[in-house]
Formats: sequence, C-alpha cells, structure tokens
Amino acid sequence: MAAPSMKERQVCWGARDEYWKCLDENTEDASQCKNLRRSFEASCPQQWIKYFDKRRDYLKFKEKFEAGQFQPSKPTTQA
Repeated sequence: MAAPSMKERQVCWGARDEYWKCLDENTEDASQCKNLRRSFEASCPQQWIKYFDKRRDYLKFKEKFEAGQFQPSKPTTQA
C-alpha cells in the first residue's frame, strides 16, 4: 500500500473529525451519523479506520476516568 498523499490525509482527517463531531452531538442516537461513517470509511485506509476507532474509544474512556465518572465493573461471584 502506498502512503496517502498530504491531500488524501487531509480528506481522511476531515471525514474523521466530522464523524466524531456527529457522534459527540448525537450520543443517544449514533445512527444519525451513518452517512458520515460511510464517508469516513471511503476516505481513509482500513488500518487507519481501526486505529481511529480504538483511539476514540480510549479518549472517551480517559475523559470519563479523569472526570471521576468511570465505574469499574463489579466482580461476579461464582458458586
């Protein structure tokens, strides 16, 4: 795979940013962001999409953790 050009990277990052903004604005209904997700997937290499998805999950976790909103799961007791 050839490295994306600067223009292709900017298009990818722009699509990612628009998609993430939509997700932030529609936390209750992410289905409203389907078209932006398709644009994001069409604009970025597959490996980048996986990386950006994991990065967003991590950043959201970190944000909750630092705000003191993270609740660890309760251990289950086995009989």
